[in-house]
Amino acid sequence: MTKEIPNIVYNSDHSKIKGVEVILIENLIKRSENLDHFPEKPHQLDFYLIAFYTQGETEHLVDFVWHKVKKYSLVYLAKGQVNAFKFKKDLKGFILLFTKDYFDKQLKNLPNDAVKRLFIPQLFKPIVQVKENSNLRGYIELIYNEYHIGKNDFNKNAIIDALHTIILSKAEQIKKDQTEYLKESDKLILFLRFKTLLEEEYVKSRKADFYAQKLNITYKHLNVICKEITSSTAKSFINEFIILEAKRKLINSSIKSTELSFLMGFEEPSNFVKFFKKYTGLTPNNFKTQFL
Repeated sequence: MTKEIPNIVYNSDHSKIKGVEVILIENLIKRSENLDHFPEKPHQLDFYLIAFYTQGETEHLVDFVWHKVKKYSLVYLAKGQVNAFKFKKDLKGFILLFTKDYFDKQLKNLPNDAVKRLFIPQLFKPIVQVKENSNLRGYIELIYNEYHIGKNDFNKNAIIDALHTIILSKAEQIKKDQTEYLKESDKLILFLRFKTLLEEEYVKSRKADFYAQKLNITYKHLNVICKEITSSTAKSFINEFIILEAKRKLINSSIKSTELSFLMGFEEPSNFVKFFKKYTGLTPNNFKTQFL
């Protein structure tokens, strides 16, 4: 049996509602022994996830970092991120899962400026603390009840869609109140174009000038944009992206570090090992062994 991080795909058994599911954290704890994967073990998501904790204190793993969570902590993860729970007896809450296709369909119901920031890990921390007087819990309870308890199927999908839109809008509102909010700007648009280019071209180049040229801007301008949006230089942002992608690939398959080095755009495996160790303190193989 290989020790690989599972890539978890969306799989709901609801006969009427497709692309979205709502479950209780306490029910996930109970049924975890019968799942193909153990939710406390790191797993890469093939869907979007929102976890809302209503009781207890624990930690939640997001992309290899454990974050402390407590009552009214809201955790959100995008498709492709690495997730894991840390269960405790008194833990309660809700988990909202939805596919990329469902999210894409829902985007038309959300304002454009909010859409650009939803589920972009580089822009915000994955944990938001919700105030106890917020009505977010009420909307999440409504969508759970509609999904599981409501017997009348008339307009059920439309009701679920509407509640889903409200929940995402409320989450965005809460982020706006608690964080340095990024307003729509030419710099934000350029940064998102840079991020998309990096995702598509990182195997070809790890140099910031390469992406600046593709964007028809100067290296200096790209640096200014990255510092303003992420507080990192363009080069640091590229390196952090490469390391995270390497980590995901390392524990999501039985790939050897030699093969991975070529997939990540390194001509020599030894250069990849040096690069990885410089930023993590571990060789790729040591990281895989230690993390699993």
